[in-house]
Amino acid sequence: MRSVTTGQDRASDLALGLFGSCAIGVMAKSPRPGFSKTRLCPPLRPEHAARLSAAFLRDTTESVLTAAGVAPITGYAAYAPAGTEALLAPHLAPGTRQILADGAGPMPPGVDGFGRSLLHAIQGQFAQGHSAACVLSSDVPTLPSLLLAQAARSLLSGGPRRVVLGACDDGGYYLLGMRQVHPGLFTDIAWSTDTVAATTRLRAAQLGLELIELPPWYDVDDATALARLVRETEDGGCARWTRRALDALGLTAFGRAHSVA
Repeated sequence: MRSVTTGQDRASDLALGLFGSCAIGVMAKSPRPGFSKTRLCPPLRPEHAARLSAAFLRDTTESVLTAAGVAPITGYAAYAPAGTEALLAPHLAPGTRQILADGAGPMPPGVDGFGRSLLHAIQGQFAQGHSAACVLSSDVPTLPSLLLAQAARSLLSGGPRRVVLGACDDGGYYLLGMRQVHPGLFTDIAWSTDTVAATTRLRAAQLGLELIELPPWYDVDDATALARLVRETEDGGCARWTRRALDALGLTAFGRAHSVA
């Protein structure tokens, strides 16, 4: 949730042409061995993957909280399944709201799999009265908060057909935001493949939307990305919860032993 707003903050927002607030929902599940970050097993054991997943959630929601200090943002954990709110709460930054995004209920034709949860999250955030809404991966603990602020400002300063996309190095995306609900952006997508971002761009063009792209980033979902994460957090300057987990799990040397492809 946004930090205390001053009159100066609001005046600055208005001067930039920003009206309303932007919701950013981190796609979240309570960390559990055997269910969390399974693509990292191996090299990790299931209980280690769950611990790292918890750290990712905290750092990612902390980034949203930091961004809320410089842009009109409200942070959410878009969670599933229902009834796990209490299990998730300890792994979230203070003030993060929770909103159910399990994809249950009627959905437009062609919206399947993970797309149901993403669309549910977008719908739920708009239902809270926000002027813009984003979904954000929970696997980007090193993502700079300035990119989140940039996404919010781009959306709030644009028209109703503006969409913001943050693509990942592996062909997916870490963030998708919009000024109004566009189910077509989640229709007929082959989720968990390297075509997700490209297909989303195509859907945006087919719908006649104005697409703004953020700089690319990487999500941590395989051993190569894990090695990169270990190296990039060695100085402790970012993702402090993740760094603590890496140290506690004895993964400090992992980044040096594996080169980035």
